[in-house]
Amino acid sequence: MQIGFIGLGKMGGGMSRRLARSGIEVHGFAPSEESRQSVATSGVITHGSRTDLLGALGEKPVVWVMIPAHLVSTEINELLELLPESSIVIDGGNTPFEQSVDHGIQAVNNSIRFLDIGVSGGQVGEQQGYAMMAGGDRSAFDAVEPFIRELCQPDGYNYFGEAGAGHFVKMVHNAIEYGVMEAFAEGFELIHDGPFKNVDLSNVAKVWQNGSIIQSFINNLAIQIFADNPELEGIDGKVNMLGEAQWAVEFANAVGKDLGVVDYAIKKRAASQTGDVSFGTKYLAATRNAFGGHSLNKISAESKKDSTRNV
Repeated sequence: MQIGFIGLGKMGGGMSRRLARSGIEVHGFAPSEESRQSVATSGVITHGSRTDLLGALGEKPVVWVMIPAHLVSTEINELLELLPESSIVIDGGNTPFEQSVDHGIQAVNNSIRFLDIGVSGGQVGEQQGYAMMAGGDRSAFDAVEPFIRELCQPDGYNYFGEAGAGHFVKMVHNAIEYGVMEAFAEGFELIHDGPFKNVDLSNVAKVWQNGSIIQSFINNLAIQIFADNPELEGIDGKVNMLGEAQWAVEFANAVGKDLGVVDYAIKKRAASQTGDVSFGTKYLAATRNAFGGHSLNKISAESKKDSTRNV
């Protein structure tokens, strides 16, 4: 079995290394030499160009694209022109589901099998396993399921329907993530600023993680975050954000659904970027950094590039 990755950053790099360590022949391409070197030591066979990558993948390549959303359509269009019939293209980024619907149609017109797979798990997924939500060509899913099984935790993946379904489910997942994180942020801030001083928030999170109904991956991160930095010093509280939760709110509004909790969480993050910061927004920034390696402070280019969608 062999597979090729285009994009070897935080997520694509981790996924390619995890597969290579399992004994699968993994090829990878990224424009950055640093990114290529970061996976080569784990057994990933790297290439200096897309053409070289595709040439190494045989007659019916499987290509997994892990790049920022604003670059995906261009990459998919180029691959559809280059790949032979019956090849498989997987978009594993955070692409708007409407674009994935279109990519699925384009792929069928080019006799290419397309999958949109939303990936969750952040940087820790490389060691712990990811969760994956798939849509697109069912035969393609069946063909690549051995790769997905190696990447994911047990019961951590499934197929949800035609092209777009995977990214739609992942969009809603990310919207829920915003709401859950905001609830924790408000709770930890209330304890921190409450009438009982010097409450150890790391111990609070630890108790909540053992037998409590709010135990979770996100709460588990708080144990170490507060153990390392109880007052969240050095964090300015300006929370960067990508676009998926906003896309969910926009879609919900269009179909007459209310995502009030998610909408409020988005507005809190947006307000933080203009200076409305608090202990809670510092916690949000710290948590994003813990699971995804996102910036602790400055508003980075990721917010500007991926917060709007081109549909």
